[in-house]
Amino acid sequence: ETNIVAVERIMEYGRLIQEADWESKEGERPPQGWPDKGKVRFEKYEMRYREGMDLVLKSISFDINQGEKIGIVGRTGAGKSSLTLAIFRLVVASGGKIVIDDRNTADIGLHDLRKQITIIPQDPVIFSGSIRRNLDPFDEYTDDQLWKSLTQSHLSSYVSSKDEGLEHVITEGGENLSVGQRQLLCLARALLRKTKILVLDEATAAVDLETDDLIQNTISTEFHDCTIFTIAHRLNTIMDYDKIMVLEDGKIAEFDNVSNLMSSKNGIFYSMAKESGLVQK
Repeated sequence: ETNIVAVERIMEYGRLIQEADWESKEGERPPQGWPDKGKVRFEKYEMRYREGMDLVLKSISFDINQGEKIGIVGRTGAGKSSLTLAIFRLVVASGGKIVIDDRNTADIGLHDLRKQITIIPQDPVIFSGSIRRNLDPFDEYTDDQLWKSLTQSHLSSYVSSKDEGLEHVITEGGENLSVGQRQLLCLARALLRKTKILVLDEATAAVDLETDDLIQNTISTEFHDCTIFTIAHRLNTIMDYDKIMVLEDGKIAEFDNVSNLMSSKNGIFYSMAKESGLVQK
């Protein structure tokens, strides 16, 4: 009776709906170097996590131009993380579409799509193994490129202080690194790949202010020509962004530049900035 639970688990996984194809269909594969601009368009996009559940994103429509920096804010449950999951097609759309550089992402294989978008998540993904393996698991880059990314992410002095250098072993989950160093390692990984679209999912929520500044400065200089979506935990990190998107109940409540949003004293963003102490009394 106890062991039959294992059979139930196998049956459950056997009935799971499969993800879409990993590779694009013949003739629909995006050209080499796509996306070369990083223009993103949502057209009446809707999403729910399971059949029969309520929509978590409701008829979302917006246009992002090449190289724009977009801050995404909202209360808990507003749909911020759902928006980033949508970009990576981790959840199937219930309606509408997402277009990146004039190509509908629904027509692109999952690997072809996800390889062209970089994310720095809130919880860094660190493998047990060498620093080299964590940065470059598929041996795609040279040592010079690895050291350059470590220098740009302010980790080179730490790595060079270790006798093994790039072969220095990181324990499972990065337990022998500080929280800030784990996040900087994820930043170094992002710098290596340097795609035209970068997603920051509250990437600096758990780090100290000094590390936060390092990450923000590196992103603003090294990704200056990339389109950036930032789910903001600290509003001060996005006050110099091109536009701010305020989500509420799965819809876009406000979407404008900071000066216009701050001039609206009754707006949601203004009240959030006031709570964060960014409004001078």
